[in-house]
Amino acid sequence: MDLAILLKAAILGVVEGLTEFLPVSSTGHLILAGDLLDANDERWNVFNIVIQTGAMLAVVWEYRTRFFKLDLNLYRNLLIAFIPAAVLGFLFSKYIKTYLFHAVPVALAFIVGGVVILLVERNPKTSHRVEQTRDMTWLDALKVGVAQCFALIPGTSRSGATIIGGMLFGLSRKAATEFSFFLAVPTLIAAGIYDLWNNRELLSAADVPAFGVGLVVAFVSAFVVIRWLIRYVATHDFKPFAWYRIAFGIVVLVTAYFGWVDWKA
Repeated sequence: MDLAILLKAAILGVVEGLTEFLPVSSTGHLILAGDLLDANDERWNVFNIVIQTGAMLAVVWEYRTRFFKLDLNLYRNLLIAFIPAAVLGFLFSKYIKTYLFHAVPVALAFIVGGVVILLVERNPKTSHRVEQTRDMTWLDALKVGVAQCFALIPGTSRSGATIIGGMLFGLSRKAATEFSFFLAVPTLIAAGIYDLWNNRELLSAADVPAFGVGLVVAFVSAFVVIRWLIRYVATHDFKPFAWYRIAFGIVVLVTAYFGWVDWKA
């Protein structure tokens, strides 16, 4: 395996791990990084989906006492929250890739998402109906699952949609963030398996080392982010991420206008 390919895999793994659980859209960052690294063909697109599994495993490891303990309430809530986006993604994934993976929709999703975060954070609630994820009902989970549907729009951010959605629906900042982590597990597993199966003819045994490097690096970097974000939300809001999203949306438009990045799948 070419060392240059392994280096690209490692860099993309870092990008995935650092952005998957922050409300900034990992997809948008991977598109930009892939184009700058000349790693933007169909095989690399599959790679970007599959290495999300590494980030997901970081969640499982960090919260292993929750996942490997018989917790029917958690399992039920994850299943309920997973279904809305899974159904819509299955039905409309081709249309989304065809019509929304363009500079303007991606940039607008970044900017609108940033504005939404600023509006939500303008008058933060001092008390919450749901303080811990253990207190969530099936209806709370369904509401977060509906919010996750917005993440089907490229540039929206799965974690951003679920965290901010959860906060709007009465979850505390910590509960919304943790449930967003938990919901990543079935969502990223399903997305990885679905994309890998649909594009299996593009891959070969020679791709295994690059995928292995990407998965490991994504796991490590995501684990660091998860630990940091839980501490961060205890004393900070999400406004810095909102301004970052708005700035990144402008970057998307500029890079697309000058032809530096092809914002089309």
